[in-house]
Amino acid sequence: MSLTGTPFLYTLIVLFAIALILPLALWTRMRGPQALRAAARMLMLLFAQGTAVALVFVLVNNSNNLYDNWDDLLGTGNHVQQAANLGADGTGGIALKRLPKVKQDFTPATGPGMRGVRETQLKGRVSGVNAEVYVWLPPQYDEPAYRHHKFPVVELLPGYPGSAKAWFGSMKATQQLAPLMRSGQVAPFILVAPRTNLLAGVDTGCANIPGQVNADSWLSIDVPKMVMDNFRAEPGPKGWATAGYSAGGHCAAKLAIAHPNRYMAAISMSGYNDPIGERNSLAAQNPTVRAENNPFMLLKKSPTPPRVALYVSGQPHDGYEAGIGLEQAAKAPTTVHVVFIPKSAGGHTMALWRPQVLPSFRWLTVEMGQHHLRATTPPALSTGGSTHAALASGTSSQAGAGRRR
Repeated sequence: MSLTGTPFLYTLIVLFAIALILPLALWTRMRGPQALRAAARMLMLLFAQGTAVALVFVLVNNSNNLYDNWDDLLGTGNHVQQAANLGADGTGGIALKRLPKVKQDFTPATGPGMRGVRETQLKGRVSGVNAEVYVWLPPQYDEPAYRHHKFPVVELLPGYPGSAKAWFGSMKATQQLAPLMRSGQVAPFILVAPRTNLLAGVDTGCANIPGQVNADSWLSIDVPKMVMDNFRAEPGPKGWATAGYSAGGHCAAKLAIAHPNRYMAAISMSGYNDPIGERNSLAAQNPTVRAENNPFMLLKKSPTPPRVALYVSGQPHDGYEAGIGLEQAAKAPTTVHVVFIPKSAGGHTMALWRPQVLPSFRWLTVEMGQHHLRATTPPALSTGGSTHAALASGTSSQAGAGRRR
């Protein structure tokens, strides 16, 4: 029975109801020795508590898309077939342009928010990762007027623990963006969500770590190659961006800064710079790997500033300072747009990040040069007079927000 499936949820609801009824019906009617009656009553209480905890966990998990399946929850899943040393560029010396095209088989994805999303199992030819990837095509993709058009792509990254489905389910990305794509307010992006939970019980930090995992190459080479082989997608870096929240925000910024030849923009919501921001990150366990996967250090030490644009939103002590650090380290042509989110907008949850989808994608539309497809101009960024609603949605400016700290 699927961890996130409706049958399992309904089964828990029924068991919880039974667990409540049993003590009410049997507590005073039990017969036999006192020790036996006490043991039976204790078992009923434990059964009630166990079903209650399990039901609450499943409801929270389904709401936040934390674990996809039992393997993810129990820490028994492993999606890494091999993790060779691929070198500094993550290619292992493979001439990527010479790799033959591979047509993938896609099936309709299931689950909340997954309408119109297709799923494929991808075997990474470079990374050695074997995992699922979800793809959503914009409304214009199948229209006759766009039959020769190539579309920009955004790679969506969840937090840790987190499911690749989270952007479609909990974040409601397609539900929010599709109407604006139809009206021309947001560019018609192809949305791609690859699995990032590749090893049991640890966060890969989106890093290449020989002998353990090549998560960077999986996300920045294998997944884009698959999308280019199977869809009318613009090539990188001009047509590619990353977006993520929490640990996914860290990865989004890191991938764009580390690979300006593959991405031109990134959205980071409540992300961090130092991989130690996620205590279970593999990238934080070695000083060298830790520095190599720190977006701030990458910007600071880069001999040639990367031509990338970053949208970084966060609250005090939860992403905002990381954004300011990136802004201070950035040199042209790197640009960093920092958005301050007040504590009053909520905590480190989907409820905080969900309202930021629209303003961040409006920003991305302009930064990626797709504004010519828009019918209207997105709302101007507010300044010192930003309302609470504007702050919560991520449309307030850094300057105005800074006076509210």
